[in-house]
Amino acid sequence: MAIIINLDVMMAMRKKGLTELAGEIDITLANLSILKNNKAKAIRLSTLNEICKALECQPGDILEYVEDEQTSADTDDEADK
Repeated sequence: MAIIINLDVMMAMRKKGLTELAGEIDITLANLSILKNNKAKAIRLSTLNEICKALECQPGDILEYVEDEQTSADTDDEADK
């Protein structure tokens, strides 16, 4: 996956636990855990908004783009042609 969710990093920086954050943003522990463990396939903007508000951060502090190795290899192969 090319988008990495660094929620665990921001939670640690703000010294907030999973239960505390889930209560603040009104999301289930299970769903927040999925986000925290980078298992989510999507995130609602309203959820991202609430997370940013609770952690006093920007979306870019939580979301990070990392190029897939496969995508990078394909691009390198085409450059060699």
